[in-house]
Amino acid sequence: MEITCDNEYKARAIRGFCHLYDGQEAVATGINAAFDPEDSWITSYRCHCTALARGGSVASVLGELFGNVDGQTQGKGGSMHFYNKAHNFFGGQGIVGAQVPVGLGLAFANHYNATPGKPMQVAIACYGDGAANQGQIWESANMASLWKLPMIFCIENNHYGMGTSIDRHSSHSDYYKMGNHIPGVRMDGMNVLAVKEGMRFVKDYVGQGNGPMYVEMMTYRYHGHSMSDPGTTYRNREEIALTRSTRDPLEFVKKTLIEAGFADAEQIKETEKRIRKEVAEQVKQAKSSSPPTIEPHLFQYVYSKDGGKEQNEFPPHVRMPDFAKSKWY
Repeated sequence: MEITCDNEYKARAIRGFCHLYDGQEAVATGINAAFDPEDSWITSYRCHCTALARGGSVASVLGELFGNVDGQTQGKGGSMHFYNKAHNFFGGQGIVGAQVPVGLGLAFANHYNATPGKPMQVAIACYGDGAANQGQIWESANMASLWKLPMIFCIENNHYGMGTSIDRHSSHSDYYKMGNHIPGVRMDGMNVLAVKEGMRFVKDYVGQGNGPMYVEMMTYRYHGHSMSDPGTTYRNREEIALTRSTRDPLEFVKKTLIEAGFADAEQIKETEKRIRKEVAEQVKQAKSSSPPTIEPHLFQYVYSKDGGKEQNEFPPHVRMPDFAKSKWY
């Protein structure tokens, strides 16, 4: 799916900011396998694959990137603002690190609504190494520890904060130790099985009322920070190629399946062919949709009539760039 996003962006079918997740797939996939659907999840703007895992489809993801009304947030959010409350996915946060205090609020809600004597649903906030030293994260960690909230601080360490390597932007690069007295664990973020089993332990620990935990996922992104970044000015192509050849998360899964006798090379090729076909069909479906219209889409979920859910109210006047086309209601 992300390679398709790359191609569609270069073809100018996708505009604006676009941050791809290829190379880091094992992180979101492993977390999702360990979590319950009722657990809360919020992440950074590198969120396409998390949106897919949490109730989305290729058609809804690409539809959103195309700016069409059948996208996951009806074409209003774009690449950085996916959201699916029905599946407890709360974004897609466009501001670096700002998802962490919101994740803390989700953890507080899960603590508040928990049934006494039973494990709590957990909340996870995923963020990159480039955000790890922000003050709002330290404040959130302090509150989570004081109140023993079921909060997971998950650093997806892909080794570069935008174009700056971790040894140049952080004096402390063992991110799982950043919680001081808050326990932390480091996982191989390129190994989906390691992530799944590790996160199963973390979920159980924080859900039992022991307080928060830090998790550092050692991963790597193949693309640049965003589509506007070639990703080769601060690292070389040899480094990327070496990671692909030795640590690629998809190749690990293929190799493991073959070695365990669960599939052979031909079966895997057939599966890949089927998936490519499904993605191509859903991209066509996404393209067949249309952009949101002024009426009613532009004003939905902006003003609420009498505070009622799903009761949308239009403002009395909307000033358009061309005044003659302004709207009165």
